[in-house]
Amino acid sequence: MNTVEERTGSNRKENQATRILVVDDERGARMALEIPLRLSGYDVVAVSGGREAIALAQGKKFDVVLTDIYMPDLNGLEVVREFRRFSPETRIIAVTAQGSLEIAMQAIEEGAFDFIAKPFNIDEVMDLVKRAAGHSDTPQATGPVDERDLSASGLIGHSPQLVRAFKLTAHAARTNATVLIEGESGTGKELIARAIHRHSSRADRPFTAVNCSAMTETLLESELFGYTKGSFTGAASDRAGLFESTDGGTIFLDELGGTSQSFQASLLRVLQEKEVRRIGSREARKIDVRVIGATNINLEELVNRGDFRPDLFYRLSVLTIVLPPLRERGADDIGLLAHHFLNKYAAEHGDRIQISQEVIDLLARYSWPGNVRELENTIEHAGAVCSDRLITVKDLPTRIVERAGPVATASFQAGITPGITLIDDRPSLAELERRYVQLVLSEADGNKSRAAEMLGIDRRTIYRYLESQDSTE
Repeated sequence: MNTVEERTGSNRKENQATRILVVDDERGARMALEIPLRLSGYDVVAVSGGREAIALAQGKKFDVVLTDIYMPDLNGLEVVREFRRFSPETRIIAVTAQGSLEIAMQAIEEGAFDFIAKPFNIDEVMDLVKRAAGHSDTPQATGPVDERDLSASGLIGHSPQLVRAFKLTAHAARTNATVLIEGESGTGKELIARAIHRHSSRADRPFTAVNCSAMTETLLESELFGYTKGSFTGAASDRAGLFESTDGGTIFLDELGGTSQSFQASLLRVLQEKEVRRIGSREARKIDVRVIGATNINLEELVNRGDFRPDLFYRLSVLTIVLPPLRERGADDIGLLAHHFLNKYAAEHGDRIQISQEVIDLLARYSWPGNVRELENTIEHAGAVCSDRLITVKDLPTRIVERAGPVATASFQAGITPGITLIDDRPSLAELERRYVQLVLSEADGNKSRAAEMLGIDRRTIYRYLESQDSTE
């Protein structure tokens, strides 16, 4: 056996000792996880509800649990909470079709090992399960969080980039580290900052947002650091700056990329020394403020050009969260957001409005230079002018319609052979397993060694499996 085969076979043997529980009320979703995990050698049990999962786990230990969030009998957050109580060593992976920042925050606060959104990439799931199964530290449970509107922030979506940002946001909330949020205008940087503060130990203290590009350098420094009486014309009395008034809380500094070197030096001093000096004063005042910075310009590029202090950049970017532009998030996320903003419109105006699929398709073809903020404004405009409570293409702003890309011609997803389907006709588990192997083989162009590698199994295993299928036909 060569080195690759030895490693694959060894992984499969290790997997056989790992017990995994899949919890999802949708049969197809359960099978989409159960079959690849079984083929990789894991000991898998799949159940259709949270209560069944809890009852089963009372008498059998599981190493990893993958649980859907939204289930009719017992939701996934309650499953996480229960496992943290009676089986704290079990790693829980939360899965949901309604990816939102609040869900990620709650799942991780409840003690989940990680969070994934549907539709998921099975290779990424397998990597995540492998990490969870080999994780040695027991995660600590935290107290339950208040129930809240899970889409309240508008930060919802399934795209891998956004889910990664959700995870980092949840982890950032559990520390006091300085955070840098990168993203184009309108992607939700302030919403992320507010979520970090709201879920942090500083939640009962002030949150202050400052747009650095909206003020001159002199005004910005006087607003942030304060000043003493007579330090400049108009300074009629001593005044505390925003750093002092936000003591104990969080200050969000937006558009840092456009600040001067002088301001950057002053901010660096605040981060390093945890103190501020009012303009005109020699006295330094100690402060306890968490700084979250944001930029719509790549700060690392500014550092390379000499336009941003490298020492400040490294201080700011202890944790960096990158928010993807809307045009890179895909049609699913645009559809989710459009319906979210329609629900928001209905709540504000008491008028529930529908949207045609033709409009969703057109919105997905637009480039959204203003990102999520522009989409929200577009939906609000369309809701205000539409007739019969249905948004059609004629209700959209003209620039959106004119600049939307052409309708794409129908095509199969890359690598999927026409005719190979998984769950359309509700097959048995054995049949679904057979179809899954055939699907992977088609993606590997019939190369059995490559297919075995994709499935995470030994090459000889797939040969034996195919031989057994041939013998039964």
